[in-house]
Amino acid sequence: MLTQRSRYALRAMLYLAEAPPGSPPIAMNRIAAEAKVPRKFLELILADLRDSGFVHSHRGKHGGYCLSRAIHLISLGEIIRVIEGPLALIPCVSRTAYKSCDDCPNEAQCAIRHAMMRVRDETARILDGTSLADALAEDLAAA
Repeated sequence: MLTQRSRYALRAMLYLAEAPPGSPPIAMNRIAAEAKVPRKFLELILADLRDSGFVHSHRGKHGGYCLSRAIHLISLGEIIRVIEGPLALIPCVSRTAYKSCDDCPNEAQCAIRHAMMRVRDETARILDGTSLADALAEDLAAA
């Protein structure tokens, strides 16, 4: 299940993605208000996204945040991984944080593991294949 923190991160990134390329940085208060994200959470989320290279922060009177890459080069999967970690629902199917299950007698024949691998693969395919540009285009098409 997607956590509230990930939903906030996605909303903030989609809001930043709506800004025209080359526009001035957007103040955190504006992002919080427009994306409906509590400022306290937004500070932590934007720090993680900045540290991961997804946004730039600018200090000063006209400071704020802007995306570090073009919107078609940032996928929803990348954002969620920064905030949540692996997309896998159980650790034994994670590609980046694999850990065997303590109570599994035979990982190779585990039906739960095989099902969760398919879930992981399809989830990654969809989220990694959906850029911020794609998500914005889908929103516009639905409107």
